[in-house]
Amino acid sequence: MMTLFLVLVIVAIVLGIIGVVAEGLLYMLIIGIVVLVAALFYLALHLRSSGRRRPLR
Repeated sequence: MMTLFLVLVIVAIVLGIIGVVAEGLLYMLIIGIVVLVAALFYLALHLRSSGRRRPLR
């Protein structure tokens, strides 16, 4: 599960770097930002749902 988060963050960083460095590819930076937001949303959902599964002692 956390592997998907890591892959999404790496993809977002790579797209962001390409978007900044390459001339005329600003849309790749925007896509990288959207992927990063999606990865953070996924992490928030994962942490929220995993917190409920722990039994109380």
